[in-house]
Amino acid sequence: MGTDKRERQKANRQLKLQEMVRDARKAQVKKRSLQIGIGVPLAIAAVFLLVWLTGGDSSTNKTVTPATTSVASAVGASSTTTAAPLVTVIGTAPTPDSSGAYPCPAADGSAGRVVVFKANPPQCLTDGKTYTAEVETNKGSYTIALDRANSPSNVNMFVYLARYHFYDNTPCHRIIKDFMFQCGDPTGTGSGGAGMKVPVEAPKSGKYELASVAMAKVGGATTNDSQFFVVTGASGIGLPPDYSLLGKVTAGFDTTARAIEAAADPAVASSGVPPLEPITILKVTITES
Repeated sequence: MGTDKRERQKANRQLKLQEMVRDARKAQVKKRSLQIGIGVPLAIAAVFLLVWLTGGDSSTNKTVTPATTSVASAVGASSTTTAAPLVTVIGTAPTPDSSGAYPCPAADGSAGRVVVFKANPPQCLTDGKTYTAEVETNKGSYTIALDRANSPSNVNMFVYLARYHFYDNTPCHRIIKDFMFQCGDPTGTGSGGAGMKVPVEAPKSGKYELASVAMAKVGGATTNDSQFFVVTGASGIGLPPDYSLLGKVTAGFDTTARAIEAAADPAVASSGVPPLEPITILKVTITES
């Protein structure tokens, strides 16, 4: 009997340890994520989305879950960025100007790869030209018609980063069904970025649509870095017009985007991190016409 009791006590200790490890991992994920709480009050017929972005140190980031039925969501990047070191995988590293900004990368995609930037980009878009981005992922490809008229500075940044191969082989770290999937952090933690601080350019239409592509905010909710998200459902459509509208998915939404959305893990729906399986952007190709 004594042996059985000791075995039960040992099993209980092991179970407790496993629970502590699991709780620690969940806490780490929540700490890394910048959360937006979206409440759905039951007392009124209309649905109100209560969305805010937490600035400052990542230790203050949190998800607020109202007492009523709610979906806790995330569209944002921590203002504390932790990107990988400067990397050049093709060609040679560019020479920065006196401000630390790298020159406009070649339109043919021949620039070396850079994942850390010390200054915002120069103006690299050509007047009168339109731009599209083909995003190739491990689930297929989708095409974004970039909305230069709505967000000229953010489209310029996105094109600049893509032509420096910043997005190549980077994960989509956050996926929430019927809301959005978020990519553009090379660290895969939700707190990484390229080092940009480009001002937010709110959508002129004042709203988002299914397949809209917008930038995730950082730095006190007034600037954007490299992270972006694709709206996949009603919760994303209902967001307030506080996020730069980068463009819209015009091809591959019903196939590739839906396949990416299917990787959302309902067990971590409060933050959408991590997905059920790795989702990776293999490369982004910019077309100018």
